[in-house]
Parts: sequence; structure tokens; C-alpha cells
Amino acid sequence: MIFASDLDQTLIYSSRSMGPDADPALLVPAETLKDQVVSYMYAPALEKLKRLAARLTFIPVTTRTIEQYKRIKLFHEQLTPRYAVTSNGGNVLIGGEADAEWARCVRAKTAKQSAAAAEIRGHFARIAHSDWVMGERFCDELFYAVVIQRDKTPLEAVQELAERARGLGWELSLQGRKLYLIPQCVNKADALRYVRERIGEPTVAAAGDSLLDRVLLDAADYAIAPRHGELFRSFGDDGVYRFTVRSGITAAEEIADYVGSLIWTKEQRDEKGSRVV
Repeated sequence: MIFASDLDQTLIYSSRSMGPDADPALLVPAETLKDQVVSYMYAPALEKLKRLAARLTFIPVTTRTIEQYKRIKLFHEQLTPRYAVTSNGGNVLIGGEADAEWARCVRAKTAKQSAAAAEIRGHFARIAHSDWVMGERFCDELFYAVVIQRDKTPLEAVQELAERARGLGWELSLQGRKLYLIPQCVNKADALRYVRERIGEPTVAAAGDSLLDRVLLDAADYAIAPRHGELFRSFGDDGVYRFTVRSGITAAEEIADYVGSLIWTKEQRDEKGSRVV
């Protein structure tokens, strides 16, 4: 089985996003920036994830750039996943190195199916203003991530841009304090399928909290999302996805428990099948 999971606000959390139920004694530093700890993982969730990783293929799947992903020292010191998906699916790392075959595939599709990045940036520039745009970055030469002041963002203009972008082969996603402009072929689901076919594993469980994770969850056989984030706010009452009971950093343990239950059920089923034979 594969367990493909988003990272930020699914498995790892900043001080601002971890919620009120976090016990400081159970916080394990996950990431440092300029000698400061900027994200944590809940110790019970980490221990359970370690045990899971011994029984399945754990694949981090993140919108972070390659550089940002590599800042998470936890994945170099305590967890060492062979595969990782970064850049919202734009890059697949194998043994810590970007897979050249997947990179060529993504860039060829982007050139064929989406307008040039400069063109979409030009459309955004027409509505951007320093009143609400705090900063922007062209991530791994694939997509734009814009830090915004949400309460000052002109939502009607952003919606119009989203419709225009869709016609140009791009998607606009508004996620809290971030606005993303991403080519449609740069997505987590396609990257997961590539890894899935490469290792020949038919069963996938997935977890994620944001709207950018929706395609990942839809591509999985089993899916769960924490009771916070854009997915919960959009679909919490619709019965579309399974959500955790807990929210904040402690939800990560509940996600690990759910995946553990899937493995146990699969092993019981396999054992019964072998007895029949």
C-alpha cells in the first residue's frame, strides 16, 4: 500500500496552525529556517507514521518547492521516504533527486497545454496591487505563489482571473493567505500516478487539507482530510470526504490511525485469502 500525504497542516504544523490542543511536550521540531523552528510534528503521530513506513510506501506530496521540502529535516533524520512529490506535482524526487523523466514530461505538457507563464503573469499584474499583494514567487519555474492580505483581496476580480486562467490552461487556487497560479497539468494526482505505476503498487491511501489536495484524494482508493482547512470549509457537511474528528496538529495522529486500520484490514483479508488457497 502507498500512503500519499500532504504535509503542511496535514502532518506538519506551524505554531499558528497547530491549534489549541497541542501539548508543547509532544511537539517534535520538523523544520528550521534561519536557525528557528518553524514547523512541528505531533510526537504520537510521528511514532505511528514511523511504524506505518515500515509496512507501506510513504510518499510526501506537497506544493512546496524542492528547496522548501528539503528544509524539513525530520524527513532526513527520522523518516527517509524514497519517493516524494514536490512543486504541486511538478517534480518527483527519488532518493532526494529530481526524476528527469517526470520533469521532461511535465514541462512538455505545460508547453503544449498551457499559455506561457509570462502571459498568465501579465493577466495577474492587471489586478495586482500593493494593498493586498505582499509578495510573489515563481516556484521551481513552474507556477506562481502569491502571498496576499485576504481581507483586502478583490475577490470578484480574482474570480474573473480564475475563469480567464482556466481558458489558458491554468488554475487559480486561493488558499488562506496564498494565491496560486498553476498550469493544469502540474498537479498532485498525475505525479502520484507516475510513482504508483513505477513501483507497481495498486492501493493508495491519501490525506490532505487544501483544495489543491482534492485531486490527490480523488485519485486514491482511500482518503481522509483533517477537520480544518479549505477542504473542510468547502465540503465538511457534504459527505464527499472522510474528515477527522480532531482538528489542528492532533489530527495527524488520527490520520495515521486511519491508515493503520486500512493496513490491518488488508492484512486480515490477505491472510484469509491465503487460507482458502
